[in-house]
Amino acid sequence: MSVAFRREGDEEHLEPKFEIPIPPGPNLVTPRGLALIGERVAAVEAQVAELADRADDDPQLKSAKRDLRYWQTRQITAELVPVPSGETVEIGTRVTFRMNGKERTLGIVGDDEADPASGLISYSAPLARALMGAEAGELLDFSGKDGAIEVLAIAPIA
Repeated sequence: MSVAFRREGDEEHLEPKFEIPIPPGPNLVTPRGLALIGERVAAVEAQVAELADRADDDPQLKSAKRDLRYWQTRQITAELVPVPSGETVEIGTRVTFRMNGKERTLGIVGDDEADPASGLISYSAPLARALMGAEAGELLDFSGKDGAIEVLAIAPIA
């Protein structure tokens, strides 16, 4: 029989589930970020324990186990950064700057701690990379524009 006429079942047409992608580079974290990862591991471990009586191919169990693998990997590979001095922009600092005539304040944190809606961006974000190492009063080039960013103030994240 031709392959075109066979049908094994609905499962063969489903998209495969892949692992959650791990951001490239080192897993630099603040003390707060390390604590958040620990909380996430504990929460997902509890979820897996609740679903343990289900079949191994249960979608919820498979998803929870995948999440657990991700968070455990992030916990194992976490590199705690030293507490910043606040003299230069580093991971764990809050920086106030002026760009395009608007003043903004952002915290620079690890990848898993980033929450742009709350004003926390990852150290690997293009804007954070442009700010890293800068001091208050410094003008920085960004997006092909000379002096596009003026650093106004730097302080450790409380």
